[in-house]
Amino acid sequence: MGKKSGDVSDKREIPQSLQALLQVDVLVTDKICNIFEKVVGRKWHTYYKGLEISCHGIPWLAGWLAFIWLWNSPSLYQMQVNFYLGLLVDIVIVALLKAITRRRRPRANQNDMFATISVDKFSFPSGHATRACYIAHFFARVYGVSDLLALPLILWAAAVSLSRLLLRRHHVLDVTAGIAVGILESLFISYIWFNQEHCVWILSLITDEKLDGGDYHV
Repeated sequence: MGKKSGDVSDKREIPQSLQALLQVDVLVTDKICNIFEKVVGRKWHTYYKGLEISCHGIPWLAGWLAFIWLWNSPSLYQMQVNFYLGLLVDIVIVALLKAITRRRRPRANQNDMFATISVDKFSFPSGHATRACYIAHFFARVYGVSDLLALPLILWAAAVSLSRLLLRRHHVLDVTAGIAVGILESLFISYIWFNQEHCVWILSLITDEKLDGGDYHV
């Protein structure tokens, strides 16, 4: 007999091999978090939350737009536009992956994240890890800032990624996948890199000012 409409479940059948992998992931995540809590205690929770906010999508999107608006320099146009495009790509990719996989967050997670949307209730991949690693890889490898600036960015990205585990927001696989996705996003942006002319045209859409480098500049 077929299922009646009222008996239909929205749960998907997960292969046993994948279930076993996810269970190991849960156990490994718990083990790592428990070890850290025994060694350093829970006094660092406030700092983990600070790292969470430092990599939140809204401050980065809004702050970068403000940077573009206030710091009008032709030498920065390509970096500004291509980096912002990567932030948008990151949001779309993470939202799609979360909606497809629909993995629940760890049971110990507290629902106290700032400014979340519907797909944020899902865990795979870690959006903070993708964004942090995209940012670090973009500036360290694609744009090529000095080592003096690249090293703090890499350390920050590593700290953000680790904090996602210690806050019990994600499992190890979520963060690992997030790191990989973030680096791939940066490589993708380097592949489709918009040149100066295209960047000037894009910036002209969001400002009334005449930008240096455009055909219309006087």
